[in-house]
Amino acid sequence: MMATTTPVRPQRQPAALRTPHLLPIRPETAPVSNARCRVARSLAVGLLRRMTRGQLALVEGGVVARFGSAAEGPTARIRVLDQRAWLALVSEGSIGLGRGYLEGWWDSDDPVEVVRLAIANMEPLQGWQRKKAGLACFLPGARRFARAGQPSRDREDIEAHYDIGTDFFSLFLDETLTYSSGVFESPGATLHEAAVAKFDRLLDKLDVGPGDRVLEIGTGWGGLALHAASTRDCHVTTTTVSADQYREASLRVEAAGFGESIECLYEDWRNLSGRYDKIISIEMIEAVSWRDYERFFATIERLLTPGGMAGIQTICVPDRRFEAAKGTEDFIKRFVFPGGGLPSVGAILNSVSGSTTMDLLDVEDLSAHYAETLQRWRQRFDQSQAQIRALGFDERFSRLWRFYLAYCEAAFTERHCTVNQIVIVRSQWRPDGLALRPR
Repeated sequence: MMATTTPVRPQRQPAALRTPHLLPIRPETAPVSNARCRVARSLAVGLLRRMTRGQLALVEGGVVARFGSAAEGPTARIRVLDQRAWLALVSEGSIGLGRGYLEGWWDSDDPVEVVRLAIANMEPLQGWQRKKAGLACFLPGARRFARAGQPSRDREDIEAHYDIGTDFFSLFLDETLTYSSGVFESPGATLHEAAVAKFDRLLDKLDVGPGDRVLEIGTGWGGLALHAASTRDCHVTTTTVSADQYREASLRVEAAGFGESIECLYEDWRNLSGRYDKIISIEMIEAVSWRDYERFFATIERLLTPGGMAGIQTICVPDRRFEAAKGTEDFIKRFVFPGGGLPSVGAILNSVSGSTTMDLLDVEDLSAHYAETLQRWRQRFDQSQAQIRALGFDERFSRLWRFYLAYCEAAFTERHCTVNQIVIVRSQWRPDGLALRPR
């Protein structure tokens, strides 16, 4: 086996600057009635008085008001800088909370704690919300939406996020350009070490070895493909519908000298053909419509050899919230991942059993590792503000991304969502001896 490598990124001309697709929003400049803002503030304060966990210090006009108790739960401090923050919050829920931050209507030294506090008080606030028709609480989005799972739409949605530019993502990701949760095997592990440990954990679960034909659905920037080919002596076919990631991954593969053992495809998962011993998909199913889950897993079964194995790493919502979440738009769906959505472990297993003869082999929760990964990304993002400005992105863009990273970190910390590695196998698969989960 070859030693693991971190490929040097090939030199190329910078991509032309463009307006990010993920910002289909304009600064809010329309006048807003002061009376409406006062009513919204009164309703929001009513919600805050019903907090049962944690404490919020609200600074407004030089006056500090406190809600809740610091005895249990997160503590947060918010400065309200514009009355439109109240109107956005009560009319749009998490969408309005995020909109208010990116517009600078409210601020906090630690937005992670703000979102944690909102999550910690979600259930009682939702109970009160149900009594007040039409009023949204902090996190659940109030707006319902429908989305057809069509290849052209999926491609557009992926491009809207991932094609912002590799130059941007490289500012806060590790050297492998891994944009998914790492696994920190020790508190002092670096982001790069955590990314490699995540790769190895999934590769070990699938027992990927010399001569295996591996399919990766969702290339990213080629980190997993390069690591697998360089350390497991296997052949990897990897596919993506992000034009930018396809170009960059192809360049990285060639620069690292793995052109013969890694095949990069610019193809939708529905159109894949061939037979593979192992299939890996890392945090890609979040871009698949829930309507297409059964088709997705039926495709995996069709592509696997009779004794094949598949490893899926995915962000999930708890089963109890899946039905509500799949049809509700929130801050991330509106501003960051258009068309995105989270499965639940139960929804995945129901889809596997409903459309295939495959079996569940293993589920592992790695949520604490994602909270740590996001904290590291957020720190690196904040340290890269000068470079982000040099790429042509403005303050609103930076505030959007800072809140997005904080929002996700809080969600994993509070287990509002989880990240799981799920291994499924064809019915003919049999273990080779005593197979233990990697430690």
